[in-house]
Amino acid sequence: MEIKELTRAEEQIMQVLWQLQKGYVKDVIDVLPEPKPAYNTVSTIIRILETKGFVGHTAYGKSHEYHPVISKDQYQNFATDKLMNGYFDNSVKRMFSYFVKKEKIDLKEADEIMQLIEKLKEK
Repeated sequence: MEIKELTRAEEQIMQVLWQLQKGYVKDVIDVLPEPKPAYNTVSTIIRILETKGFVGHTAYGKSHEYHPVISKDQYQNFATDKLMNGYFDNSVKRMFSYFVKKEKIDLKEADEIMQLIEKLKEK
């Protein structure tokens, strides 16, 4: 199954569903930050996510309990591949250099990354 890119609003709803693992629209709204979006807005976004294959539901009468179909790891892999291919020519070195130049990585994180690389070399 091909994973589609999420809009910002869809990704915010998915983050909540990944956290909850399952829930009703009101459960999702409860976790969202203030100002809370309208019930119909969240309900519509969840139905769009269902159409895109990210969310499934279990019906209990007229109520629907929603759950993620695509895991956070699966979407993370998709988003990382898209970022790597689209902006860094599939080069970890270029991506790492970018984050270092933008000061998004501190020395402690850089050291941890170098230790991970050393462990990979040993294998």
